[in-house]
Amino acid sequence: MNIGLIGSGGREHALCLKLFQSNSPKKIFCFPGNAGTANIATNIEVDILNFNKVFKLIKFYKIDIVIIGPEEPLVKGLVNFLNKRKVKVFGPNKYASKLEGSKAFMKNLCKANKIPTANFKICSSINHVKDFLKTNNLPIVVKADGLAAGKGVTICKNKRTVLDISDEIFKGKFKSSKKVVLEEFLMGEEASYFLVVDRNSFKFFGSAQDHKRVGEKDRGPNTGGMGAYSPAPIVNKVVENKIIERIVKPTLNALKKKKQSYKGFLYVGLMIKNNDPYLIEYNVRMGDPECQVILPRLKTDFLSIVKNTINDNLKNIKIKWRKQKSMTIVLCSKGYPGKYKKNQKIKNLNNVKLKRNNFIFHAGTKRIQKNIYSMGGRVLNVTSVGNNLLKVRKDIIKILEKINWRAGFFRKDIGWKIIDKNENN
Repeated sequence: MNIGLIGSGGREHALCLKLFQSNSPKKIFCFPGNAGTANIATNIEVDILNFNKVFKLIKFYKIDIVIIGPEEPLVKGLVNFLNKRKVKVFGPNKYASKLEGSKAFMKNLCKANKIPTANFKICSSINHVKDFLKTNNLPIVVKADGLAAGKGVTICKNKRTVLDISDEIFKGKFKSSKKVVLEEFLMGEEASYFLVVDRNSFKFFGSAQDHKRVGEKDRGPNTGGMGAYSPAPIVNKVVENKIIERIVKPTLNALKKKKQSYKGFLYVGLMIKNNDPYLIEYNVRMGDPECQVILPRLKTDFLSIVKNTINDNLKNIKIKWRKQKSMTIVLCSKGYPGKYKKNQKIKNLNNVKLKRNNFIFHAGTKRIQKNIYSMGGRVLNVTSVGNNLLKVRKDIIKILEKINWRAGFFRKDIGWKIIDKNENN
């Protein structure tokens, strides 16, 4: 069996490793992949948004199943494009992908189906923004409607900032966004809840808590994610049942009514307040870096899960998890999420010897001959699995110190809230 994996980030390296570890005989092709996937798969250089070229390569390499990692090709309709050409694909179609591709679409779906979420207003002019400010207390969350690579959300503490950020979005700061979604700020604890979904059913696929802010103690601007840990302790059985009954089922049923069944990963971004979950966002793929922290805990053969999902047989498989905890810390280029230098050599990677429960997932990297260079803002993810999160974090930091990449930085306090609560957790 030949498998095509679309994407080049840390998420895709983690997915690639799980596919590589599968018991099924297979060959993996990554479009375009990174320096990490190159060790266990064949990287194919291609623009993943050029659907015709992607399809030609799928036919050339006789690929049987395609797994789409990142959101942009999903939102732009790659699943529809490939399905029309009789290619089996793991991922949601273009309509279902609007759950992530348009925050306005997601919010309207919540309103129509009584799904708990923050009070909001969809704005297409600065006057709409001013109207919302008259009736809502600060802080206010300003969101670009479309995709913004994790950088389209700003928590604003004064009216001037709300107006300035909204104006930037209206003027085209993000190519995908002509509208602004304003939300009331919900106090609580964030959590990410993951599912794998087919036409007939869905299964739990892990939980995590992500650290979006660039600075220690969750300060500074938002990023694509600086680190995460799994499972999320705040998602207890009571909360989980509410997530499924109040949020997940109404969403999937609303799509089915439109004859647009969901298929693939579904990431439910939540704010938990007084044991009640509120929907903050949907992502239509695995999170990054949450994927890197969840997949090492997966015991069930991942390729088997993928095949059963594509064939709408998900109910026939039991997904099993390791009981241990997991954490990942992201090594970033200095300057991220602002301006940073690319093509910075990472010298010491080959000298790092990993134990069985430790992993290095590549993200923004490329290999030139025998050397590895940075290509993005988030460069490497170091993940470890163990019984104690404090010890796990110490193990990760030791590995990062051995890598000793002077052109990069990382947060040393990932998991600080839960670790500070109970150092024996």
